[in-house]
Amino acid sequence: MQLQDWATAVAYARTLPGIDPDRIGLWGTSFGGGHVIATVARVPRIAAVVAQCPFTDGIASARTLSPIIMARIMARGIRDLIAPWRGKPPVMVPVVGQPGEVALMSAPDAYPGYMKLVPAGASVRNEVAARIGLKILTYRPGRLAANVSTPMLFCACETDSVAPAVPTLRYAAKAPRGEVMIYNEGHFAIYVNDAFERVVADQIAFLDEHLKVESTAG
Repeated sequence: MQLQDWATAVAYARTLPGIDPDRIGLWGTSFGGGHVIATVARVPRIAAVVAQCPFTDGIASARTLSPIIMARIMARGIRDLIAPWRGKPPVMVPVVGQPGEVALMSAPDAYPGYMKLVPAGASVRNEVAARIGLKILTYRPGRLAANVSTPMLFCACETDSVAPAVPTLRYAAKAPRGEVMIYNEGHFAIYVNDAFERVVADQIAFLDEHLKVESTAG
């Protein structure tokens, strides 16, 4: 359903006045970073893609969790799939937790890093339907990069504890027009402070190169 949302957003953007339908770029981060790779593989005439600390391989991300925690997430996922048939509410799982807790992300930097991104005073539900754990395991959008001729910038975090850089770099190397920027940062550090400024500057330069049209005025 999220991938359908991406395709629908692109289709809608192409109907807007003042929008060049052939100069649309996609930007995604983390799970969304995987979605933009999957979307450009499905939706034609995308001009450029930026995938920031992208989720490219569900198996690699699952391996960042202990086998026991992963097994408990899978068990909740199965219960969640069965719940509607039993007239029960969804079975939930935390998005982020402390090390050792059952959560989709529980690396040492996950909970503090995640909370830094929550605006002061905001209330965010730290839970999703557990069935997503089953889908994440088999979701490997990085494999589609080899089939995409669109310019793609992969911004990989060297010490990423959620979306490991190694598979991302492997997939990026197979993208016909893939470019790679590597940052000595963790998955959540890229969103704040100097790391944020550096990655944004690189992304703007990439998008300017592939989306800007030289002015003919004068």
